[in-house]
Amino acid sequence: MKVAILQFPGTNCEYDTQHAFESLGAQTEILWHKSETIPSDTDLLVIAGGFSYGDYLRSGAIAKFSPVMKAVTKYADNGGKVLGICNGFQVLTEAGLLPGALKRNENLHFISKHHHLKVINNDNIFLKKFNVGDILNIPIAHHDGNYYIDEAGLKELNDNNQILLKYCDENAEDKNPNGSVDSIAGICNKEKNIFGLMPHPERAMESLLGSDDGVKMLEGFLTA
Repeated sequence: MKVAILQFPGTNCEYDTQHAFESLGAQTEILWHKSETIPSDTDLLVIAGGFSYGDYLRSGAIAKFSPVMKAVTKYADNGGKVLGICNGFQVLTEAGLLPGALKRNENLHFISKHHHLKVINNDNIFLKKFNVGDILNIPIAHHDGNYYIDEAGLKELNDNNQILLKYCDENAEDKNPNGSVDSIAGICNKEKNIFGLMPHPERAMESLLGSDDGVKMLEGFLTA
């Protein structure tokens, strides 16, 4: 399997992401944001975390104008699988490839810690190796992770099983670290080929480092 990983000025998780997928046996290629095409043998395109363009103006707002994003949109429109992690999720919402927006955390502070997540829907390639209701422990690290969508949009997400993950505590009770609407931590598009989440599964690959719950998340793409 071939995984292409986008790199913008300010991206800082591309090598973690590369290491995570290569540890699962995937081939990887880091793709600079000025590229105008996606490699033809790409099975999964990942927009890694970090601070593209320093998060100036608004997180992901400048990155959406990078040359590669036209190719990303074309790739996604043709059914290609896309995963946006943290800043990658912000880029996908800014580019209109996923609904909603990411705002400043409710407490106005940068948050960096492990946090529990509840699996809400598993009828998709990303979370198919989990059961609905499973509790995961995945690191979060963001300043603008407060997911917002209006009531009509939230209803649509629920109607189409587009909500993937919600923030919770170890007992599956609601525990919202950033103010996200309905405690949403990750979503997908209606066609279920574009995925975005604020938590970092690529940082949860080894139990020695606190959690290996990210392994089964990323393995979902490798066992398509």
